This record gives sequence, C-alpha cells and structure tokens, in this order.
Amino acid sequence: MKMKKVLVAMSGGVDSSVAALLLKERGYEVGGATFELFDGCPEQNVSDAKAVCEKLGIPHYVFDYRALFSERVLDCFADGYLRGETPNPCIACNRSIKFGAFARDAERLGYGCISTGHYAAVRFDEASGRYQLWRSAQPRKDQSYVLYHLNQRQLSMLLLPLDRYDKSEVRALAAKAGLPVQSKSDSQDICFVPDGDYVSFIARHTGKPPEEGDYLDDAGNVIGRHRGVLHYTIGQRKGLGVAFGTHRYVSRLDPEHNTVTLSDESAVFRDTLFADGLRLISGGALGGPLSVRAKIRYAHTPAPATVYPLGEGEVRVRFDSPQRAITPGQAVVFYDGERVVGGATIRAAGQDKE
Repeated sequence: MKMKKVLVAMSGGVDSSVAALLLKERGYEVGGATFELFDGCPEQNVSDAKAVCEKLGIPHYVFDYRALFSERVLDCFADGYLRGETPNPCIACNRSIKFGAFARDAERLGYGCISTGHYAAVRFDEASGRYQLWRSAQPRKDQSYVLYHLNQRQLSMLLLPLDRYDKSEVRALAAKAGLPVQSKSDSQDICFVPDGDYVSFIARHTGKPPEEGDYLDDAGNVIGRHRGVLHYTIGQRKGLGVAFGTHRYVSRLDPEHNTVTLSDESAVFRDTLFADGLRLISGGALGGPLSVRAKIRYAHTPAPATVYPLGEGEVRVRFDSPQRAITPGQAVVFYDGERVVGGATIRAAGQDKE
C-alpha cells in the first residue's frame, strides 16, 4: 500500500513539532509547512520549524498568507470590536487559513492529509458513515471548541496525533527525539498582539482610536466617563477606572452611542442567547429543538441547554440555568457528551433581542 502523505502545519512550537514526529514514526510520508500571517510575524517561528524539519529529515514549506489573514482575521477582529463584540481570532484563522487555504495548498502539493498540533480527536462513525469531532482525552488541553466549524471534507483529511498525550509527555517526546524546540514556551493567545494591547492594535489597524464616552446605569443615567468602548467586554469588573463604592460590571456596550452600561453582577447572567452562522459537524441541518451541553467561551464549562432553529443558520439557545457574561462575537459550541455537534457565533444575549 502506498504510504499516506501528510502535511503538518508547523508553527515552530513544540506541539506541532511533536505531531510531525509522531506521524513520521507511524510511517507517514511527512512534510512541514509554516505560515507567514502578518508583517512582523516572528522569523524565529519559521527558522524553528525549519530546524525541526531538518532534524526529522522532512521537507519544509513556507506559505505566504498575509493578504488572506489580513482580510479574514485582522479585519474581522478589528471590525468585531468596533461593533461592541469580543471576537475569537483563533477560530477565524482556523476556518480561513489552517483548514481553508492550507488544506487546499496541501492537496495542490500532493498531500492527501493535513495535521495540526491541536488537542482533540477525529473519529469515523461506521453507523452514520460520517466523521466526528471529539473532545480531547486530555480535558485540560482540549481545543475542540476552536474546531467546531470543520466540515466532513476537512475532517476526512485531518490527523490529530496529540490527543492522548498531556503536555509533559509531549515535551518528553521532543526531548527524546532531540528536537530543538523541546523547551520553547507556548505561543501567545493572540499571535498578532504579542504585548496584549489589542486596543492599540485596533487603533493602528483601523485608524480609529477609541474615544471617551459615558458610563450609564441601568436607568440610562450618566454615572461616569469611560476610556472608549474598545477597552471593555461583557462581565468585566476590573479596570473600569471609576470607584462606585460597590462592585459594578459591564452589562452592555453601545458603540453607536459610545456608552458602556454598568450594573450589579446579576445583570450579566442570562439564560438565552441568539447566534448565527450555524455549522454542524454532520453537515446536516437542525430539524428541531436539540438538547446539548453548550460552551460559550474557550474556558467555559459546557452547560445543559436546548438549541432551537430559527432558519437561515440562526438559532436560539436556552440554558437550563443562567450563564455568566454571554458575549457577542464569541462562539457557542454544542456537545453531545464528549462529541462536538457544531456551533455558531453569538450575536445577542437574553433580553437584548427578546
């Protein structure tokens, strides 16, 4: 049987490097590819990935995705914040780059499979004849949340060899193989904002610096001044810059009128959200209400909920109990036990649309 060819998306970090190592040990014909995503992208990442490929004796490619990344990730990230949302750029990058452009380029080069260093599992279900996405066997490292959008074609190509390993085991494998990145620190959450100052990034990218505006209470009364809507997200308590004598939390952002509403903590708990852009792993449609466990951000514990189809990819999600800080722009991802059902993008919470 002809050996399967797999192209690994290699960031220069230890996870993707060990993914390439494991696949080669399992008999695959492996190549590595590193992406140029934005001007100023760390050259060290490319050189580290190249060094790992040389150590493994596999070819290394560099793909220039800067224009696509700017359009599909940077622009969407900035525009989302300007709309008062809190977008997840990793999901946008996975959708457009890693499992979009990269998958197509891998096929163009003759690779029938792709791989990444994500912690999750792909399985083929004989009964349904469909590929499925499952949470990682390492719950603390599970990254299935940022992969909910994968379709059947993408899942059929995808190999995720890290699923059963924890991070200490991954580093041990890298050390045993003598990989030069064995001690390299994990990457930043937002690769294009290494200093964490996303507000300054958005101001530079859009040419629209944040403007001061009014803090409002629940009755619409002005109770102070804020630094600009970009600085805030739903549920935020710290960094408000004003002392009220009691804890206040961001409950609403209104970029059109440049106001931020502050409330007591009870106001940031909602039992309903509205989302659009529904993607189901099965590739099918949601025919009626579906009981799931729903996750509203990467670090959120999935909570019991029911998903109601509204048509045109829109859904209403009703939780069995109120959830804290349901945030527009984030993804809501649905699980059946440990299996990923699908997900959508949150647009509003509770009474904001009822």
